[in-house]
Amino acid sequence: MAGNDVVKTLNQFLKGQYMGIHAYEHHIQKLTDPEIRREYQRIQQEHKNHALKVAERIQNLGGKPVDDEGLIGSVQGFFSQFMIPETSVGMIESALRGESYYGIRESEDIVRGDLDLESRKLIESILDKDREHVRYLQQLLHEMN
Repeated sequence: MAGNDVVKTLNQFLKGQYMGIHAYEHHIQKLTDPEIRREYQRIQQEHKNHALKVAERIQNLGGKPVDDEGLIGSVQGFFSQFMIPETSVGMIESALRGESYYGIRESEDIVRGDLDLESRKLIESILDKDREHVRYLQQLLHEMN
């Protein structure tokens, strides 16, 4: 895959990381349970660290990393902040859907092309962490039901 294509793919992936960061922020603002809030802050911090690593990789490839989720992500984020459930269980279900669908499934589709080896390793490590987030949220949801 040509360098510009790799940068474009990584930037698309990076937009998804920013969407996750902002989605968790909306949830954190509404959560009343301090323990769940701390866990959401931890997950959000991991997404921020992932975004930094992807941005650095883009720079190392000679590209310019995006610095937000893009127009479509902004519009989705704007509307989703009004649709956040009121209960902790509802918020966990919402975060679980976001991590599963956008965090993993959509990201896998984005990076399906032939990334260079270093970029692929980076993205795979991030997706592995996202899978951990899903398992944690599933466990948390199970404990609350």
